[in-house]
Amino acid sequence: QVQLVESGGGLVQPGGSLRLSCVVSGLPFSSYAMGWFRQAPGKEREFVAANSWSGETTRYADAVKGRFTISRDNTKNTAYLQMNSLKPEDTAVYYCNAQYDLHTIVEGRKHGYWGQGTQVTVSS
Repeated sequence: QVQLVESGGGLVQPGGSLRLSCVVSGLPFSSYAMGWFRQAPGKEREFVAANSWSGETTRYADAVKGRFTISRDNTKNTAYLQMNSLKPEDTAVYYCNAQYDLHTIVEGRKHGYWGQGTQVTVSS
């Protein structure tokens, strides 16, 4: 049984930081590209960031470039999303996603395996 479990969300003031984690079980983690998506109320789920199975290749949505960093630890079957300089428009439920192909994540295709989501709220 494949499971992706996110944690690390919460309430933060504008300009603050959060680090999301996604622990994966039930699949060969080091063979999968990992991605983060987010969904704000009334909006579609959108691509945020992705990295390749090795972590060497990363891709970001324009809205988060320079502020967010995706990483992974294949020894811990865990993916991370470091979010700095947070803005109110970053408020959303954040989901981690495992797909075999990095490019399909970047294209925003809703394939593969998903976590349950973690709420991030940026507000003063």
